[in-house]
Amino acid sequence: MSMNITLSQEDIVRLCERIEGAQARAYAIPKLTEEYPGMTIGDGYAVQSALRRRFIAQGHRLVGWKAGLTSKAKMQQMGVSVPSIGFLTDRMARPENSAISTGDLVHPRVECEVAFVMKKDLAGPGCTREDVLAATDYVLPAVEIIDSRFSGFKFDLESVVADNGSSARYVGGGRARYVEDIDLRTLGVVMEKNGEIVGMGAAAAVLGHPAEAIAMLVNILAELGETLPAGSFVMSGGITEAVAVKPGDSIVARFQELGSVSMRFVD
Repeated sequence: MSMNITLSQEDIVRLCERIEGAQARAYAIPKLTEEYPGMTIGDGYAVQSALRRRFIAQGHRLVGWKAGLTSKAKMQQMGVSVPSIGFLTDRMARPENSAISTGDLVHPRVECEVAFVMKKDLAGPGCTREDVLAATDYVLPAVEIIDSRFSGFKFDLESVVADNGSSARYVGGGRARYVEDIDLRTLGVVMEKNGEIVGMGAAAAVLGHPAEAIAMLVNILAELGETLPAGSFVMSGGITEAVAVKPGDSIVARFQELGSVSMRFVD
């Protein structure tokens, strides 16, 4: 993936402010490539990095990262061919079984993911699935609440990367397990919305194995001059398609061998 940056520092700051405004005040904006048609993936990550620095300067704590668009279903849904990454902060976390407000979100959707908690630092390039499994403390089930800030769901990879991969909220729960005690590839997941099954899949939907997604994430971080520190919480990407939620909905994600994660949505 080419990380060449074509935007000026001024444009990067402008787009960062535009994204931050849309995220903080929950309004939709046109995709960034409408104004900057030549924008590259590298430009998208430059905007995302500016956003991360700004959040950290405001007192947010970086807790980890997430891989996005890692399943064939997601890539087809989005019309893209390369996965992407985004950062996670402490302010995005919500407790298991909590009521999550949608008033500060634009188009909230939920997806089931396997989350990894790292016990060793990882650095790319050349990070492999085996490296990831050896560096993992444990895995746990998670639900990511993604929120695209782009109007009419018109977006492209450059804009999505700049918007931090639509990151909004996440909920971890269930029971933590050591990776050697379960087969992550065949792990089955069912998502229920208001008691009805709305999605199911196996963790192999994520690049054949969720640890592949983490390896890819570490290698993208290397291209950004970053590493994945021990203690990081990393979400490996949606196993199920993203399902829209609104106030009054309750979601339960049931993971084979990892228990379930539940939450409900309110105004």
